[in-house]
Amino acid sequence: MLRQIEGSRAVAEAVALCRPRVVSAYPISPQTHIIEGVGSLVKSGRLKPCEFINVESEFAAMSVSIGAAATGARAYTATSGPGLLDMAEAVFNASGLGLPIVMTVANRAVGAPINIGNDHSDAMALRDSGWIQLFAETNQHAVDLHIQAFRLAERLSVPVMVCMDGFILTHSVERVEIPTQEQVDRYLRPFAPQQVLDPAAPVSIGAMVGPEAFTEVRYLAHARLLEALVCIPELAAEFERVVGRPSGGLVSAYRSEDAETIVVALGSVVGTVKDVVDQMREEGLKIGVVAVTTFRPFPEQALGQALEGAHRVVVIEKAFAVGGRGVLGAQVDALVSDRGTKTYTVVAGLGGRSIPEASLRRVLGEAIRGELGAMSFLDLDRVVVDRELARMAEDPRRAPSTARVPRDVRENAARIV
Repeated sequence: MLRQIEGSRAVAEAVALCRPRVVSAYPISPQTHIIEGVGSLVKSGRLKPCEFINVESEFAAMSVSIGAAATGARAYTATSGPGLLDMAEAVFNASGLGLPIVMTVANRAVGAPINIGNDHSDAMALRDSGWIQLFAETNQHAVDLHIQAFRLAERLSVPVMVCMDGFILTHSVERVEIPTQEQVDRYLRPFAPQQVLDPAAPVSIGAMVGPEAFTEVRYLAHARLLEALVCIPELAAEFERVVGRPSGGLVSAYRSEDAETIVVALGSVVGTVKDVVDQMREEGLKIGVVAVTTFRPFPEQALGQALEGAHRVVVIEKAFAVGGRGVLGAQVDALVSDRGTKTYTVVAGLGGRSIPEASLRRVLGEAIRGELGAMSFLDLDRVVVDRELARMAEDPRRAPSTARVPRDVRENAARIV
């Protein structure tokens, strides 16, 4: 059914259609609307049987999910930003135990300074935790990915993280087609867990493993995750047959067949990039975009094929490794560097900063002309940054930059106006 609906509510309804038996809940912006929506569906009786458990922290939310999945229940939770980091130890435990938990991450910046706006620093901080990570471009995409996530998690017995941009998607209202219960039941099928704790046949899970076997255990977790590279396209194709629209997969390309310049990105910014690509195509420039839907496991072969023939690749990403470079950009560079393809990383949208089409056109033009640095920050205020660097050099004991820079940005913006 096609409905005008908030992204969070649409995801809540998609999750309910998947019939989870246990939902653990702890609120944090901008995830809260999702878990509230699931809670209201449980309270109304539309989602049953389901145990909705209010917990005292994000760590507890993941711990409850681990316990539920270990006993054979379909388990779901959601979090955002600092909440994901708070449950970090349990996130690793879930993947190490091979438990098919599905979790929504409403992507949010992590501090200090405190910021509740959208970027991908939360998910990127736990990119190596052993979870499959799927990134949604639109709210429709988020709905479809959640349904596929349960099937994927249960087929491989691994946890899946569905990432959707906080506020940009979670709080936006747009037309979304919600599948019917019959379609989801036909696609997802009853949960048949690969491992179940049973008092009649007691076993220990998560027990101590010494150095003599730890490498082998971790390798097997790695091998299991790599199976998703084959499984994800198969399940996406089946989803299209059942629901009637393409969705999911490893990567998706847009106007990139003959492109000399290809933009690579994750999440909702892909839509803005597509608009810019259309404008630049009208000007005769051969440019396209490849959206990475599956970030973990990293789809090297699929992405490598999508980038064949490109003279240059521009990676737009909403996170970076402080003291290093872009996270996605580094992997793309390693993938195509032996081809002689020039790569650029543009960090954009940190903490919810807007990503204007004009700014994207500017940096893409600079890349095409060979004027862009290997790593740059979109719309970085150099006046403010250089002033603060000078202050720090003059007196490193001054108040922290987080106290001065916001004021300087406001003052600089006022002067420009």
